Amino acid sequence: MPATTIDEVITELDAIIAFEKQQNSCLAFFPILYNKVTKRIKTGIEANEFDDNARMEQLDVLFANRYVEAYHAYKEGKQPTQSWANAFKIDEAMVMQHLLLGINAHINLDLGIAAALTTGDDDLADLEMDFNKINAVLASMVADVKDRIGKVSPLFKLLELVGKGKEDKLVSFSINVARDGAWLFANEYAAAVNKADAISKRDGIIATLADKIVNPKSKLLQVVAKVVRFFEVKDVRKVAAVLEAS
Repeated sequence: MPATTIDEVITELDAIIAFEKQQNSCLAFFPILYNKVTKRIKTGIEANEFDDNARMEQLDVLFANRYVEAYHAYKEGKQPTQSWANAFKIDEAMVMQHLLLGINAHINLDLGIAAALTTGDDDLADLEMDFNKINAVLASMVADVKDRIGKVSPLFKLLELVGKGKEDKLVSFSINVARDGAWLFANEYAAAVNKADAISKRDGIIATLADKIVNPKSKLLQVVAKVVRFFEVKDVRKVAAVLEAS
């Protein structure tokens, strides 16, 4: 059953993380990050940080359920959106790539849909400030995530050094750009007569971005990514412990 409260979302994410760690699967990495974001949003709701805290919980739940449903669909051999399929099927990739693939599918595709569903027939513009605050929470955690990745990926900074100035999605992915695109799509989706068609078209675009995260255009970046990956800690439990640490 889909979650109906933010506490149920956290419980579901905890279960996914525990299972994937048991399997020594890199699919544990994104939900660890997402769980931290969710708990931070819960704290914000309890502190009345948002314009409409009840609505924010509804948005959080609708948003999270899209990831959870995609995850279970993939695990059951069903077809999730292509954006999520491209994220789930990747095994041999850097920790950062696993996180970016999840963020790409979830913000670029799912967030706009969840925002439109949250407001329904009401004015979507009323949600924009709270919508931006979700992404501000995520963006505020990026530096900490990079620091943690550095602890399990000793050559990670080499990737940023080599990729500086390049437009490859692997090194230039921006939370703010993703947020802005997600808001535009939220408005497109809300206005769309054929919702399924709107999702399908958007999914195709975002799935292509996922390919660019996994396969950088730059040959040099491709080589550096392989080297960085080679020297990363491969034990999922050890990586998870670093990502989960408070």
